[in-house]
Amino acid sequence: MSGRDASAPGRVAEATDALEDVELLLPALAAEEPLEVALQRLVETALKVVGGADAVSVTVLSGTGPKTAASTHDWAITVDDNQYAAGDGPCLEAARQREPVLVSGAEAFDRWPQFASDAVRFGVLAYLSTPLALSGPAERDLIGALNVYGFRQDSFDRLDEALLKLVTTAAAITINNAQRYAKMRDLADNMRIAMASRAEIEQAKGVLMAVHGVNAEEAFARLVDQSQQTNTKLAIVARELLTSLRRN
Repeated sequence: MSGRDASAPGRVAEATDALEDVELLLPALAAEEPLEVALQRLVETALKVVGGADAVSVTVLSGTGPKTAASTHDWAITVDDNQYAAGDGPCLEAARQREPVLVSGAEAFDRWPQFASDAVRFGVLAYLSTPLALSGPAERDLIGALNVYGFRQDSFDRLDEALLKLVTTAAAITINNAQRYAKMRDLADNMRIAMASRAEIEQAKGVLMAVHGVNAEEAFARLVDQSQQTNTKLAIVARELLTSLRRN
């Protein structure tokens, strides 16, 4: 990002604006919404908060390795992928060390020669990454890292690092809320499925009682027996019985 005012008054004004952006972000993050929506909101805010940023992404660590969960620009996803392929770079280092990483220019080539060579093809000369972690009752649970890329060697300074830490605090709130939302949504979906399955089983029992003149207990036992013999879930056995009845 060009045209940045590096003077002390300019940086103070920039920090004030950044704090206002974070303050506006918090109420939105307090709302429960899908994780992908929350993380996209997060990277777009970080792009505004860090004045020298030209792109922002979120790296999430998983059992299958790191992946980019949200990004402000498509090319930043490619830069991230190159970092994962190289096995080293600012966001991976920030995640491993659990400390912010602020690097630019020749230092980047010294620390991550393969990654820096790939990134410079996109014009990236400066890097700022902070670890992304949740605060739990025991210890901080590492999630990944928030990554900021700049086209100028002097894109970032320690004030930007401090501001990005504020954003990662908001990120922890985002993930906590999104995970809670996902759990509640899954629970509601499972309850709906269970209720639908129970209704089908009761209907199938009624059919067997009417056709074979058996009581409810015997009808249920027949459904269970069919389920075990065919290694099929009880709800599916009931559904297939009702479907065949409708066809006939």
